[in-house]
Amino acid sequence: MAHVRSRSRHPHDDAPDTAAQFRRLAGMPEGPDKKALRQEVVRAWMPMAQRLARQFSNRGEALEDLEQVAHLGLVKAVRRYDPARGNAFESFAVPTIVGELKRHFRDHMWGVHVPRRVQELRNRVRSASMALAATPDDRFPATADIAEVAGLTEDEVRTGLAALESYATLSLDAALPGAADGYSLIDTVSSTEPGFDQAVDREAVRPHLRRLPDREREILYLRFFCDMTQSCIAERLGISQMHVSRLISRTCERVCERVEADRAAVAAGSKAPEPTGSATAA
Repeated sequence: MAHVRSRSRHPHDDAPDTAAQFRRLAGMPEGPDKKALRQEVVRAWMPMAQRLARQFSNRGEALEDLEQVAHLGLVKAVRRYDPARGNAFESFAVPTIVGELKRHFRDHMWGVHVPRRVQELRNRVRSASMALAATPDDRFPATADIAEVAGLTEDEVRTGLAALESYATLSLDAALPGAADGYSLIDTVSSTEPGFDQAVDREAVRPHLRRLPDREREILYLRFFCDMTQSCIAERLGISQMHVSRLISRTCERVCERVEADRAAVAAGSKAPEPTGSATAA
């Protein structure tokens, strides 16, 4: 029996023989003829580019868009390939096309900006989760199990799991599950809380109130915390109502000036000035 030597299957069965065209391209000057020959080579290799694009399907991107990205990578490969280096074109083109596809997913498919390291963690966590599949009681695989399969720490797994929810954004106008009255996410977002500004203002005046003379501090306390009238305060302290009114106005004005000076100093990047001594009662 004659010995028949089996021929190994080419890793890219859709790879055309364009070696002669590449040698011609290398010796041609830029111009319409070289452009036409380059387009001919690109068309010949498009089936391989489309096959590579299909490997990235079912990841949230339309196949037509992926094929366009793969074709762009193919054009770059044809332009950059140098047959004088002795390598087959497919060994140069495949990494170029795949790199272009991966770059597309990295730069254009994330709803929010996620660091590249976190994106890689997400991919490893996702692959490990799919390998583990679901547990018999339909529970998601445990963090420790994912960490063991992915070769990550549990903290890295938790980071990757958080990134799984960052791949796409959800509109605030999206209706909540089970909401029959059109109740959407925007309805769950609270409005600005006016009490926050009040709390900030109170903390800003606190150190300056502590440094007021005893009588001025007592007057402000009786007026704004005990809600006493100026006439009642005047009677309690044995001074005129007009004097009480002047003290309140001047004290509040000084405290406001010092608070504004603190804020200006913070805005300028310097430390807020320390209050200098106690104010003198008028």
